[in-house]
Amino acid sequence: MHHRLPQKSGGEIVRPPWLRKRLASGKGVNEVNRLISRLSLSTVCQEARCPNQVECFKERTATFLIMGKICTRNCAFCAIDHGRPEEIDPNEPINVALAVLELHIKYAVVTSVTRDDLLDGGAKHYAKTTLEIKRLNPGTKIELLIPDLKGSLDALNTVISSCPDVLSHNLETVPSLYRYIRRRADYNGSIQLIRNVKLIDPNTVTKSGIMLGLGEKVKEVLDLFDALKEAGCDILTIGQYLQPSPDHYPVMEYIHPSMFKFYENEARERGFKGVASSPFVRSSYRADKLFREGLGVN
Repeated sequence: MHHRLPQKSGGEIVRPPWLRKRLASGKGVNEVNRLISRLSLSTVCQEARCPNQVECFKERTATFLIMGKICTRNCAFCAIDHGRPEEIDPNEPINVALAVLELHIKYAVVTSVTRDDLLDGGAKHYAKTTLEIKRLNPGTKIELLIPDLKGSLDALNTVISSCPDVLSHNLETVPSLYRYIRRRADYNGSIQLIRNVKLIDPNTVTKSGIMLGLGEKVKEVLDLFDALKEAGCDILTIGQYLQPSPDHYPVMEYIHPSMFKFYENEARERGFKGVASSPFVRSSYRADKLFREGLGVN
């Protein structure tokens, strides 16, 4: 059973002690911020208000957000702005590659806003970014966290042709909550995307992530695990949903760490090669460690 927590008088659930992080700064944080600004780049760490931003920046790592800061969709959980998207910067692929080089990143994670306005959903831009990173950083592993590309197999082929080491696509939540959380996304389409990756290239490592605390039931989560495993997903991340602002979907429940451990054990029993499950886990958090675990290397 999920652990229910006390509510404030106004109905808001009190954030428990295991979900409090101390903010800090440091040399690494300032260095990453300066570099991102100088190269006119964005990170999902900043735009999505990730609670792990300081920790990752201190370690001189970040998840790069390409194709602008404005999403064409408006998911109820996400802090990224939505509306009319920006023009794509043709220098962005090389600038991301330069940032990876300057930060000595050995495992680069690249994601994007959803660009439904583009014919290929941004697939060619993903491929260019991957190839530029490889050109300047031949030893660096690359993980791409992609949107659904409007279900296009051609677009997915374009992305996979650039040979990323990991292709990630998040389900975010269980199917019964899609109409509230991901109104313009399709659960079965996202499952099919994972399946299609393996059909196109069985050697590409696949990954997905979900949030808990949105009102999902335990059986729904376990059924989602089964669906992902059947589709060929290798790596799974499970974290607590945190409401970015009062305008976003409310937290229905703060899930106890023991429940995250339960879900981790269930996922491992189903044969996922790598699993990260705890309140502060996000899809790209400790991505390099999960990749090594998934491949069985130290």
